[in-house]
Amino acid sequence: MARYLTELIGTFFLVLTIGFTAVAGAPMAPLAIGSILMVMVYMGGHVSGGHYNPAVSLGVFLRHKLDGRDLVAYWASQIVGALLAAVTVWVVVGRTFAPAPGAEVGLLGTLLAEVLFTFALVLVVLNSAISAATEGNSFYGLAIGFTVGAGAWAVGPVSGAAFNPAVGIGPTVLHGLLGGGSWEWLWVYVVAPLAGGALAALVFGVQEAGRT
Repeated sequence: MARYLTELIGTFFLVLTIGFTAVAGAPMAPLAIGSILMVMVYMGGHVSGGHYNPAVSLGVFLRHKLDGRDLVAYWASQIVGALLAAVTVWVVVGRTFAPAPGAEVGLLGTLLAEVLFTFALVLVVLNSAISAATEGNSFYGLAIGFTVGAGAWAVGPVSGAAFNPAVGIGPTVLHGLLGGGSWEWLWVYVVAPLAGGALAALVFGVQEAGRT
């Protein structure tokens, strides 16, 4: 139960920060988002692994570091945390939010951006927090947070920079129910990050095999 609660709390604060910076139009939003992810990873990494992202949990599962029952429970905890964060933003500022691609960006560009940067994120997680070669390091939180911050700066205007199905599901569902928003892009923010996470698990397996 402690692991699931930790995943809910970490995801909650990640999505809460995304929401408040999004509705405020904060120019330094990627720094805030990367920073909150970093500190939440340090907060809960020793308890649950500090995934806060169904794509990360999928990658860890595919590398046999998480069992199927925990995978489902992690996903549920992460989605509930994201939904609660979206509700909190709405209660505090009276506005909803959701990731969306740039006005001039098509489906292919959005898919590629989300797959590639989720791939980068999950590969960093696996190498810095899962690999036996880096066991016991103190830099894993920095590496993970900076990956998300860099990705948000790089492709935020392109794809919305979700890199996380929970970030797609929670805010988008509430945005559709209370903010009059569309669910048109919801599937992209689920499928693309999961594909990126699965690809990262495959590449990590090749890296680990080449190390032995």
